Amino acid sequence: MPRFTLQSLAVGVATASLSLSANAATEISWWHAMGGQLGEILEEITEDFNESQDEYRINPSYRGNYSETMTGAIAAFRANEQPHILQVFEVGTGTMMSAEGAIYPVHELMEEHGRPFDREAFLPAVVGYYTDTNGNMLSFPFNSSTPIMYYNREVFEEAGLDPDQPPETWQEMETAAEQILESDAAECGFTTSWPSWVMLENFSAMHNLPLGTKENGFGGLDTELNFNNETVARHWDNLKTWEDDNIFRWGGPGAGDDAEPLFYSGECAVFFGSSSSRADVMANAEFDVGYGMQLYYDDVEGAPQNSIIGGATLWALQGHSDEEYAAVAAFFEYLSQPEVQADWHQRTGYLPITQAAWDLSEEQGYYEENPGSDISLKQMTLNEPTENSKGLRFGNFVQIRDRISEELEAVLSGDKDGQEAVDDAVRRGNDLLRDFESSNQ
Repeated sequence: MPRFTLQSLAVGVATASLSLSANAATEISWWHAMGGQLGEILEEITEDFNESQDEYRINPSYRGNYSETMTGAIAAFRANEQPHILQVFEVGTGTMMSAEGAIYPVHELMEEHGRPFDREAFLPAVVGYYTDTNGNMLSFPFNSSTPIMYYNREVFEEAGLDPDQPPETWQEMETAAEQILESDAAECGFTTSWPSWVMLENFSAMHNLPLGTKENGFGGLDTELNFNNETVARHWDNLKTWEDDNIFRWGGPGAGDDAEPLFYSGECAVFFGSSSSRADVMANAEFDVGYGMQLYYDDVEGAPQNSIIGGATLWALQGHSDEEYAAVAAFFEYLSQPEVQADWHQRTGYLPITQAAWDLSEEQGYYEENPGSDISLKQMTLNEPTENSKGLRFGNFVQIRDRISEELEAVLSGDKDGQEAVDDAVRRGNDLLRDFESSNQ
């Protein structure tokens, strides 16, 4: 594996170990980033595959959050102990695509081991995010999500709001939150996880605003960030005003790990988070939960546009035997089955990554029986994606997200105004893009 590949993949160094079971002829290690309820469901699906045949055994191993899992893989490569399968979140795609010596492209893996793999079977929004310039899929889509709005219907009722008519715009959110606070129905209006993903990346997509040049990075490594526009600056300034008034509460940087508990406890009436948070919300919220789309400013032309996907894909890593890769291909084929995908979608809130899984869920009456469960699909397909709303592909974006969160925190602490912060976020992010470009030429 070339030295530059390790550098471009690295988000730090952590100690990693390889743990294998001896219960099957061919053992496969799968490092993933799903804890809690999602991790339990993942384990169940994996065990279903293991019990469906006796040639292979997949051994899933939780390695921390997405960044930590990716970091652990770097340490494992250096020790020649890399897993067979690595789950990487969507913003790591650009970095992984540049790591040609580290990955076994999924379209080659499936073809060379005689397993069917039809890219046309996957939803267009998923296919477009994970293909190279020749239209080849490099990783296996597994858990695709998009951020949605969760709200406490009981709090809305107590505040005199219609729980069947949640806010659709940021202006309506402000008004609703003020009414909630005045009625003492909750201590804060809303919170958010993944602040960069929700309050910048998807915020920009919903308003048809660019994050960067060259189609948000899809067009080449010489892309530049340019999201420092008036609309984003205004929104960050509003977040500061709303925080001062208890309308908004900061859930923390990175993944915003404090945000979900603020919602579960009833402290905040609204939570913006991944559609995949549905599994945890259903398991932890002791109140009636409502679901809505991402909000937008109705004075911005073209809004609402559509949201973009998050989540992760599965990458096959180099350094293993043909027999082991045959097992990986068999597992990927199993995960592609409509029944498996529909079950995963329905139990977690992740998007059904294939049209067949979507159709099966509809035939089974899932959306009719579970109002709001199709919000993510409606939001993703609200309009035909534009160059600004089909996704993003920037190198070093894991680190860039950290810079974005730092600048947003500077606004919330009163150290900067919105325009200063987005200008600095763009400048600092572009420095990282140039580092990535120079190391991958």
